Amino acid sequence: MTSGQIPITSSELANLWNSYQEKTMIMRILEHFLEHADEEEKQLLKIHYNNAAQTVETITTIFQQEGAVIPVGFNDSDIQKGVPKLYDYLYNIMYLHMMTKVEMSLYSLYTGMSYRNDISEFFIELTAQSQEINKQTTLFLLEKGVLTRPPYVSMPKEVHFVQDKDYRSGFKLFGEKRSLNTVEVSLIHHAIETNLIGMQLMIGFAQVATNKEVRNYFVQGMDLSKKIEVELGGFLRESFIEPPATHAGKATDSKIPPFSDKLMMFQASLLASFGLGSNALGGAFSLRNDLPAKMAFIAKDIFTFAQDGGKIMIKNGWMEEPPQIEDRNQLT
Repeated sequence: MTSGQIPITSSELANLWNSYQEKTMIMRILEHFLEHADEEEKQLLKIHYNNAAQTVETITTIFQQEGAVIPVGFNDSDIQKGVPKLYDYLYNIMYLHMMTKVEMSLYSLYTGMSYRNDISEFFIELTAQSQEINKQTTLFLLEKGVLTRPPYVSMPKEVHFVQDKDYRSGFKLFGEKRSLNTVEVSLIHHAIETNLIGMQLMIGFAQVATNKEVRNYFVQGMDLSKKIEVELGGFLRESFIEPPATHAGKATDSKIPPFSDKLMMFQASLLASFGLGSNALGGAFSLRNDLPAKMAFIAKDIFTFAQDGGKIMIKNGWMEEPPQIEDRNQLT
């Protein structure tokens, strides 16, 4: 720590540590994508890769100044270069689009948990970077015709207040099920869009995992993703809205692993945590009781999936332990 500098707090330490883990992971995945990307795709991938590398360097400097050990994270041992590509047409940009959504949420949260000015500014910058790349990937995928826009609706001409006490139950008068409102549609569309990309990720991981237990875990992830898409898509179909879908971004038939099982398990864990947060958000903002109830069941399945993944990671010595609070009982 530099002279006169305020020490970083426990929350700042934790969030810097989490960011180091996430950024070193995504660098390894982008390295595989960059091997097989065309020039147009490389432009976007390189921007995020260079940003991630700079972030890792900054966090390393902060830890050194504070006298903290540098985390292991993910390094060259977690990627195998020169292997066939694991995902086909445009999946690399679809993955980046999904992960910048995760990063926007994380870094915005971390900003609100920061108290030292340089740390706060650091996370504000990371938030801005992820927002910019998300915007660029969105435009890129829309131009390629592989990203489904949410449905259009007629613009409201009058302001209405809920009069029917059954509005929250999902029914109108006479027992007719009411259509979804735009808030509910937006949350469902977001959940399905992200889940479809995550499902292809799990399919590819299941093909190349070397550990049998890990491979079976990713198959569970495939099945869970399919279940979520079907059940949430049912709400849209009831309102005569087709769920989002894409013809691009599928896993190839490669069975040669570009990533370590450790890295793939961490990626699955990160997405499961993001899925839990998204489900909580969807349930909180929905005014139809049947939708939060369904999301609660989905959240239970995601939580079980995440717990099982944690057990596998601990069993194989892949779960790096976050910095700990001092154990005063032991010290005294």
